[in-house]
Amino acid sequence: MTGRRALAAAVTAALLALTGCAGGAASDRPLVVVTTNILGDVVSHLAGDEVEVLTLMRPGADPHSFEISAAEAARMRSADLLVANGLGLEEGLQQHLDAASADGVATFVAGDAVEVLPYSSTDADGADDPHFWTDPAQMIAVVDALSPMLEELGGTAVADHAAAYRAELATLDADMTAAFAAIPADRRALVTNHHVFGYLADRFGFRVIGAVIPGGTTLAAPSASDLADLVAAIDAAGVPTIFAESSSPDRLVRALADEADRRVEVTELFTESLTDAAGDAPDYLTMMRVNTERIATGLSP
Repeated sequence: MTGRRALAAAVTAALLALTGCAGGAASDRPLVVVTTNILGDVVSHLAGDEVEVLTLMRPGADPHSFEISAAEAARMRSADLLVANGLGLEEGLQQHLDAASADGVATFVAGDAVEVLPYSSTDADGADDPHFWTDPAQMIAVVDALSPMLEELGGTAVADHAAAYRAELATLDADMTAAFAAIPADRRALVTNHHVFGYLADRFGFRVIGAVIPGGTTLAAPSASDLADLVAAIDAAGVPTIFAESSSPDRLVRALADEADRRVEVTELFTESLTDAAGDAPDYLTMMRVNTERIATGLSP
């Protein structure tokens, strides 16, 4: 361990002591720190009990803007592996990611393992879309790339966990393909809070009509003309349902539905964050199945 890594570990121990050791007793297992709760759930399934997994993003949080504690930042800098989404998603966490990298922490960036798509929105100026997990085939690519790194920390048991989870992802992919194939092509039109469905649309043949928030981040704000243009697009496309994300307020989405010239339903989806254990999307596989059922129901005749 380098001098800086040793210092980071000492600072982590001190901060955890000061905060009442909220993470529980110290573990002698390798530590993997994960930025988002979607990736945190996936990593936990791959790692099993062989590796300690610390997920930084709380249930229901916005990945673009969530914050972490000083103790969590210190643990990032002393981790055996840091797993991040990348592609600009963790905007509010970038300084901590940079600090951990500067301290020599091994880092896996999921965005480096996927076939990156640009945002479909012209407001994003061709920026990379970080929401790859809406296509389960992309998540399979992440699992395939990440598993060898986790095996180095957790041993051969991780390979068994990864094989089992990969099979579940393949089943999910097949089930989503079947569910969406039943939606008539002229009704495969998506509108949501912001541009999060690019990968799902590309994979399963949907059209992204538009989003309430322009560009690729929830930190942007729509103008009156943006909203007027979107209402016109909704009416022209005959969209029967628009989708509000669980991590974003849906007031503007409901206002759009009220402004449309037809009856338009508003349905909540779980797109950028899992819920807690009591919610409808406590893990990635459940989140994707719930979203698939709601999209299919909302857009079917």
